[in-house]
Amino acid sequence: MPAQPPRARVEDVHELAAGMPHVTVEYGPAGNPVYQVGRKSFVFFRTPRPDARDPETGERYPDVIVFWVGSEDEKLALVQDAGTPFFTTPHFDGHPSVLLRASRIGELDREELAEIVQDAWLSRASARRRTAWLAEHGIDG
Repeated sequence: MPAQPPRARVEDVHELAAGMPHVTVEYGPAGNPVYQVGRKSFVFFRTPRPDARDPETGERYPDVIVFWVGSEDEKLALVQDAGTPFFTTPHFDGHPSVLLRASRIGELDREELAEIVQDAWLSRASARRRTAWLAEHGIDG
């Protein structure tokens, strides 16, 4: 029986995002990390907001992570697939990003998370940086 791939952890988000080229980390007013490339956010840890709530208790989710995506089609593919833990809220209508609760990150394996982080970085990096990264990884852009 093949070994199961390692499950994703919140620590992996930090490691993967910080490991992408030309990344800086800013911190929001609550000390929440915001990973940026070229001063553009691509992954950030969101503070509890009224639009992301538990449908049963009404409590604001305290553990939402935002990942940019390349297009509305990519966003819809992630949030409409019942097999993924990604979601969105009306606040993010028209915004190229998806949300993930940290408490559900283990539903992804580390490789799936790495792809999400890389895609987020690619969606925000300059054309020059994106082209260089893709070439370095042998991926046709």
